[in-house]
Amino acid sequence: MAVAEKLIYLALAGALGTLARYGLAGFVHRLNGVSFPWGTVTVNILGCFVAGLVWGLLENRWVLPPHLRTAVMVGFFGAFTTFSTFILETTELMRSSEWLLAMGNLLLQNGAGLIALIVGGFLARIL
Repeated sequence: MAVAEKLIYLALAGALGTLARYGLAGFVHRLNGVSFPWGTVTVNILGCFVAGLVWGLLENRWVLPPHLRTAVMVGFFGAFTTFSTFILETTELMRSSEWLLAMGNLLLQNGAGLIALIVGGFLARIL
């Protein structure tokens, strides 16, 4: 399979993941109308659940060509929620008994992500 064809599958799956995230998060937000980001919470938790379900099925039951597996797991779920990828990678570390790396990954990405957002916002105000 040509690289261009793999990229097309990846891009299409990513577009579907983006549209699914936008639609679901917006729908949940309209349902509750409060300032807490329930739409994002829903997308992240559902994304983790479905990514784990699909990943488990791909590992044990379903046979999917590598380019379609990448399109689903990286394209769709990567666009639907990168949180699911983050949690899946952390779970892989835990599964390999790499407990310190798993906890480090959790702390680093959450802590550094929060700090990076604050610093970026601060720089935007002073530029």
